[in-house]
Amino acid sequence: MRVLCNATLILLSLISMSVTAETVIRLNTTGQPPLNTTQQDGFMDEVATEAFHRIGIRLETTRLPAERGLKSANSGLEDGEMSRVAGLDKIYKNLVRVPEKIMDWEFVAFAYNPISLEQGWSALSGKSVAHINGWKILEKNVPAEAEVTRTAGAESLFKLLRKKRTDFILYERWGGHYKLEKLAMTDVQRCAEPLIVKKMYIYLHKKHKELVPKLAKAMAAMKADGSYEKLFKKHLQPYE
Repeated sequence: MRVLCNATLILLSLISMSVTAETVIRLNTTGQPPLNTTQQDGFMDEVATEAFHRIGIRLETTRLPAERGLKSANSGLEDGEMSRVAGLDKIYKNLVRVPEKIMDWEFVAFAYNPISLEQGWSALSGKSVAHINGWKILEKNVPAEAEVTRTAGAESLFKLLRKKRTDFILYERWGGHYKLEKLAMTDVQRCAEPLIVKKMYIYLHKKHKELVPKLAKAMAAMKADGSYEKLFKKHLQPYE
C-alpha cells in the first residue's frame, strides 16, 4: 500500500511539473478593439493565440504604451511585440522579426472637415496633427512643418479630435472605425485612401529566436487552411 501511495505521489508530482513547465510567451500590444482587447479576444489576439498554440505555447498579452513597450521587449522584460512594422530590429537590436505578417495596417487620417490628402504626407504640412507616441511609421513620415501632438493612447487621441483641438488624427483603420462607432462620432470623416499601408509583424526577444521559424510556419498554415480568413470575417468584416 505504501509503495502504491508513493507511486501515486510521484505521478501527481510529475503531472504538476508538466503543467508548471508549460511555456508561456507574453507579448505587448498597443492595438485596440477590434484588433486587441483586454480579454485577449480581438482579431490579432486570436490569430496570435492560435499560432502559438500550434507550436505548443500559451500566449498572454500585456498593454504598455507604444514606446515603453518596445523598450521593455528589447530589454527582455517582455517576450516581444505583437504588431510592429518591419525594420525595428535595426533599431532595437534584441528583437527578432517573425517573417510571416500578422496583418496589414492601413494608417489613415480622421477629421471633422472634408479631407483632401491627394498630396500624401506633404498635405499635412501646416496642419495640426495628432497620433500615438511611439508609432514609428507616423513619427517618420509626418512632415516637420506639421504641428504635432503625441498622445499616450487611443482614448486621449480621439478626445483631442472630439474637442476639435487638432485638425487631423492619424490612426489604424479598423480601430478607428470601431472607436468612432462606440463614441457616436458620426460626423467624423475618414480619408478615402490610406496615407500608407504597412505589413505588421510579431517580434520576439532574441532569447526566443528558435521559435521564429516555427511561428512563421504556423501563421502561414492558418492562412492556407482558412482559419485566418474565418477570424477576419468574424472580427473585421463588420467594419469594412
